[in-house]
Amino acid sequence: MTVKDIFESHEDKMKKAMDALRKEYGTLRAGRATPALLEKIVVDYYGTPTPINQVANVSVPEPRMIVIQPWEKNMLAAIDKAIQKSDLGLTPNSDGSVIRLTIPQLTQQRRTELVKVVHKKAEETRVAIRNLRRDANDTIKKLEKDKTISEDDTKKAQDDIQKLTDKFIKEIDQVMTGKEKEIMEV
Repeated sequence: MTVKDIFESHEDKMKKAMDALRKEYGTLRAGRATPALLEKIVVDYYGTPTPINQVANVSVPEPRMIVIQPWEKNMLAAIDKAIQKSDLGLTPNSDGSVIRLTIPQLTQQRRTELVKVVHKKAEETRVAIRNLRRDANDTIKKLEKDKTISEDDTKKAQDDIQKLTDKFIKEIDQVMTGKEKEIMEV
């Protein structure tokens, strides 16, 4: 394994951590309707836990409303039940053929709680990035110890890994700030 391989594999892992953070932020309710809110919710589809978007058409006709139209009428009750059990805190309205979810305006207290969640998720991602940096540095030190690379190469590689880590930490902060503004927006 070369230094370049180590760098590329860890860069790829850091990108995946960022993608996971963005996806996680997408599922946080910010007072605006989005199909991403339902991504974590699964329904029992003939004995198999299945995401809602794989058993129904999910659309957003208005900024504060999500409409779920099941492909099979018998799935209506299962989807309704799954949404009520979820941590979204939304009450589904069913008219026999579609389910409507009205997204209420967020209270200031709920906004503050969501901002705390945003900060927590960002910190978890920072820790994951730092752990990847540590793993990369350990692998590089092992290469030096095995006399595969020189001390200068080790120093340069560790500097490159640090720059990569700094870049992703900065990106995490930017994404976190953007989500925070979105949540606090009235």
